[in-house]
Amino acid sequence: MPDGGRRGHAWPMVMLAAFLALAVWMFGGAITSAEPHSSAGVGGSRQAAGSGESVDPGELVAAETPEGEDAAVPADVVRPAASDTVSDTTPDAAAVARAGTRGNAAHVDPAWASEQAARTGIPLRALLGYAGAELAMRSEAPGCRIGWSTLAAIGRLESGHGTHGRSSLGDDGVARPAILGPDLDGEQFDRIDDTDGGVLDGSPATDRAVGPMQFIPSTWQEWRADGNADGIADPQQIDDVSLAAARYLCNSGDLSDPAAWRSAVFAYNHVDAYVDAVAAAASDYAERARG
Repeated sequence: MPDGGRRGHAWPMVMLAAFLALAVWMFGGAITSAEPHSSAGVGGSRQAAGSGESVDPGELVAAETPEGEDAAVPADVVRPAASDTVSDTTPDAAAVARAGTRGNAAHVDPAWASEQAARTGIPLRALLGYAGAELAMRSEAPGCRIGWSTLAAIGRLESGHGTHGRSSLGDDGVARPAILGPDLDGEQFDRIDDTDGGVLDGSPATDRAVGPMQFIPSTWQEWRADGNADGIADPQQIDDVSLAAARYLCNSGDLSDPAAWRSAVFAYNHVDAYVDAVAAAASDYAERARG
């Protein structure tokens, strides 16, 4: 989860402990919300692969890494080949209205999205958010070269594509009930004092990560985005958070470069095991997309 670099660096074993503690919280289903940032870095939620299935947190990274593959997957594998990237289209007003989408998601070819949702197992509404963000960044920051599979991998680990607990994405892309991480009160995770008066996270004393991509409120205020063009930047809305996450990641440079890609994901959550898990999940999606 992105925290804007507010968390201090911890010793590696402390980072791993926080990573596993967060997994325990996620898979335990203690609350109906997505995970928080761990004490180790920006993207702290640990969610199972969007299926809502329980996973032993001690086996999380192994479960995310295809057998026989190095978890440190290079970015050219993480990002689908050119022929497999998002198919964009000019939105048709009637079709957009029927689908309940607008903004970035409305530019994604619905036939492509349906096919890839079936191949990858990613919920269609979530995939539209990730793919729409890739299309937006092609124009906004063409040198970044972020792929939808990277965003999907992060969304899978952070909130199971907005399905953590009893949450789900509506046709409007909003997670209901709201996805909220645990209080960052200094016990299991680094303490982050309240930055939003509880407006976004419902906690007036300390912060909690919010939404499908698990932004710390102060980081959301810096990187907030309106990906669905409704005039509101909502951390619970998948198009908004996908675009915000893409911008955050693209701040690290050209993501077709393996070192830049790993640096970007590490900035999202300062745990090497998290970066490896995102790489494995992104590669898995890219391979499935190719059929």
